[in-house]
Amino acid sequence: MMFLRKVEGPRSVTLPDGSIMTRADLPPANTRRWVASRKIAVVRGVIYGLITLAEAKQIYGLSDEEFNSWVSALAEHGKDALKVTALKKYRQL
Repeated sequence: MMFLRKVEGPRSVTLPDGSIMTRADLPPANTRRWVASRKIAVVRGVIYGLITLAEAKQIYGLSDEEFNSWVSALAEHGKDALKVTALKKYRQL
């Protein structure tokens, strides 16, 4: 028998490209190593309504500033801007 945890909000959302994103696609709550793909998953999860910004901040210990920097880097420069090695290249002075 499978037990499903009761969660607030949707279990899955459909992204603009037609793919389905579920809570299982989000990084684990204990994530310490933030690779680009994990940052993108959190940003998409919030933007498309899978989790709220408040939930994301609580689960992952993010500040508004950190989350917003991911969103703007992604919007301005695409997913490569979220790679740690690209921070200097894309960072605004």
